[in-house]
Amino acid sequence: MRRFCSYGPVDTDLHYYVPRQELVERTLTQLVGDDPDKGGHYVTMWSPRQQGKTWVMQQVFAMLRSERPQFETAVLSLQHLNTVTDVDDVVRSIAQKLTKKLSLDVTVDTLNEFDRLFERDVLDKPLILILDEFDALPENAISGLAGVFRNIYVSRQYQTDRPSGEKDYLLHGMASIGVRAVLGVESQAGSPFNVQRNVRVPNLTFEEVESMYRWYERESGQAVEQAVIDRVFYETRGQPGLVSWLGELLTETYNHHPTQPLTMRNFDEVYSAAVDVLPNNNILNIVSKAKQEPYRNVVLELFRTDKKTPFAYDDPHLNFLYLNGVIDWEQESLNERYVRFSSPFVQKRLFNYFARTLLRDVGRLYVPFEDLGDTITEDSLNVENLLRRFGAYLHENQEWLLKKAPRRADLRLYEAVYHFSLYTYLSEFLRRYKGQVWPEFPTGNGRIDLIIRHAGRVYGLEVKSFTNTYEYREALGQAAEYGQQLGLDEITLAFFVETIDEDNRARYEVVREDQDTGVMVTTVFVATGT
Repeated sequence: MRRFCSYGPVDTDLHYYVPRQELVERTLTQLVGDDPDKGGHYVTMWSPRQQGKTWVMQQVFAMLRSERPQFETAVLSLQHLNTVTDVDDVVRSIAQKLTKKLSLDVTVDTLNEFDRLFERDVLDKPLILILDEFDALPENAISGLAGVFRNIYVSRQYQTDRPSGEKDYLLHGMASIGVRAVLGVESQAGSPFNVQRNVRVPNLTFEEVESMYRWYERESGQAVEQAVIDRVFYETRGQPGLVSWLGELLTETYNHHPTQPLTMRNFDEVYSAAVDVLPNNNILNIVSKAKQEPYRNVVLELFRTDKKTPFAYDDPHLNFLYLNGVIDWEQESLNERYVRFSSPFVQKRLFNYFARTLLRDVGRLYVPFEDLGDTITEDSLNVENLLRRFGAYLHENQEWLLKKAPRRADLRLYEAVYHFSLYTYLSEFLRRYKGQVWPEFPTGNGRIDLIIRHAGRVYGLEVKSFTNTYEYREALGQAAEYGQQLGLDEITLAFFVETIDEDNRARYEVVREDQDTGVMVTTVFVATGT
């Protein structure tokens, strides 16, 4: 029986997979060319890690071998050269591997000689070359090799009167595979490889994700609830590595009763473990990129709730985060594109990471023997009073609590810091009463909701930053809609605001019934005092 696999390229004989036939055939056509006699293209296949780049190219390579005998094909992995700093050493290593694979009688020792490998008197027939992990090379090697490939490509374009196999150079098509490959974004001089076509490996569609789980269902005989598949897709947005990782956890690691259906109870156990305790190379890499300077400040800014961040590919910070799977973008209108986190699961892992590393110590939450009955008992919780206690706690402790917290260029604390501090406070407060709190991110671009469970009851808390009365009114409606989605009759809406006087508290801290949903919305303002 097959298994879900999230570690390295999928084996189609052993693992559940998605054929992705259209992407494979499109990539094959790029390399071969619409008219093979005229030559193929030089392409960059890129995407964040564990997206399926290598697997797609393996399928392309197999099709080239079986269906296109008129071409020589070669695949080289370059990951092992990531620490080699001398360009000629890199070139020499690549040349040695290629001559061995193709049984060529030529020696290449320097970058200036590299194009010799692809001349007509050296190769027997047109070559399609695939370079995996191309962006693992040092930037000077990437730039130098890309320049050579560009010159070869341009030279072939000047010989359109000859078929591909009779041109001076027989490098018919080439693919460089990597996270950023030769896009040249981080190079001050830009990429010399401006002839390449980009092939991005997208996420899986919902139908593709569902097909993998239904395949498992047919083979194993174990039913999978539709809600489980829906939630897997929602949390991962179809990211192939994460889809397969959750599949592995659901069907193997945490599959306690294989004869019984996989339900949302199973998913909740798996998801909790995936968020809090389980390592995953893909996620660890994303966190490592997000916490680096200067990208950390950009990520923290993305947690703000009062505005969205416009996406621009040529913004170097956003580009780095985009290419490494931290963020994605969404289109709201014809001319508006905004940043969002790549998936709710990624956003949650980043939120937890920053909350735990920036605010490790919450200090004393209340004095000994303090009566907490107005806020919490063994069987009840008053969220409004809990927020008021947090506001008082923040006011009393912020000098040491937020002393080392990151600040924006204007020296104000990032809004995310207050979200982290509230979450950390609630987690510690409720834990002592066997309650739980966890964050949810419905939109992926700033909005934060906290779900509280205490004494068998669920409470909803939406957290925002107060900007103006217009957005205040909008937030009331959004909170009511979210309460309805949770199946709640009431929900609390918390606003962070720098200061608020008693008159405005009286005016805006109200309990209102939403006319459309019937949900009662309680508004509470938390003054940050900074």
